[in-house]
Amino acid sequence: MSWLEHRIPPPVVGLATGAVMWGVASVTPRLEATPTLQAAAILAAVAGICFDIAGISSFHRARTTVNPLRPERATSLVTSGVYRITRNPMYVGMLFILVSWALFLSSLWALLGPVAFILYMNRFQIRPEEQALARIFGDGFTAYTNKVRRWL
Repeated sequence: MSWLEHRIPPPVVGLATGAVMWGVASVTPRLEATPTLQAAAILAAVAGICFDIAGISSFHRARTTVNPLRPERATSLVTSGVYRITRNPMYVGMLFILVSWALFLSSLWALLGPVAFILYMNRFQIRPEEQALARIFGDGFTAYTNKVRRWL
């Protein structure tokens, strides 16, 4: 299944996951949409947007590619800012947004969507990215991966 590696842009994976979550929520029992649940959904969405913006702006400041389908075009290893917390802030941001969506849908079953997103991203996006970055940045990347987690 390596033919799926770096084939689908992560935002498309996120949108497709969100669509499946909506479909699952429409045919399964829902929780009561309490103000607390809705507040949690808003907080998760805001956190996700912040992670996404921080990751993108760090890449722009470093003048390196933001294109996740072409990691071999990376010109610098970004390890500052939000990249001190997570190696994949944009994917963490998408994950928070998917959790927010599940909370907004008030569906426990929809929470399987973020789990599927993590599994897909680890196998078909992050692992191949990390292999490319290891080839480009060598020991610097290895040292970075030993200090900073893949997700959180």
